Amino acid sequence: MKQIGVILSGCGVFDGAEIHESVLTLLALVREGAEVHFFAPDIEQSDVINHITGEAMSESRNVLVESARIARGNIKPLNLADPSVLDGLIVPGGFGAAKNLSDFASKGVDCEVNPELKQLVKAMYQAGKPLGFICIAPALLPKLLGERVRLTIGTDVDTAEMIDSMGGEHITCPVDDIVVDIEHKIVTTPAYMLAQDIVQAAQGIDKLVHNLLELIE
Repeated sequence: MKQIGVILSGCGVFDGAEIHESVLTLLALVREGAEVHFFAPDIEQSDVINHITGEAMSESRNVLVESARIARGNIKPLNLADPSVLDGLIVPGGFGAAKNLSDFASKGVDCEVNPELKQLVKAMYQAGKPLGFICIAPALLPKLLGERVRLTIGTDVDTAEMIDSMGGEHITCPVDDIVVDIEHKIVTTPAYMLAQDIVQAAQGIDKLVHNLLELIE
């Protein structure tokens, strides 16, 4: 059974992991016969957003504790992720990827990524294990790898330009498709960067999961 790590960044599109993307990833992986291992950094969230009003709230929450809501408690701190036992890695989107796994949301091209995530991703990459990034999460790949990898976040021109200026190669992609960088074993899909509903998000995520599992040697 293939062992796949899924990195969460909280719980909720505006301040954490996108819940639909995370659950669709889990469902697709299990349907394909993989075993899923959830991880999240044990850090405070960048902010907490009221998902009804979109306004910031005056409270603090822990990324690992919030991510455990999606994982039904079956989750470990990111620093305990062992690249030697994982066959592949997937990072769903949501603002958590740009706020908690990095500061891309506030600093753009000058962003820094979580060091625990960077260490894990580089170890997986150097071992020739495939990586899947969803929604806005692919924007972190140039910073994570320091390589000119082919990737997509969909069709957003401003974000695409930032990715290119950080050293990536952005490829325009529709919601129901993926971009596969065979050389670097990286699969990306736009999901809710473009999706108008959960069905559209699922189309690209299903393809991403299938292709990532096919890349495992």
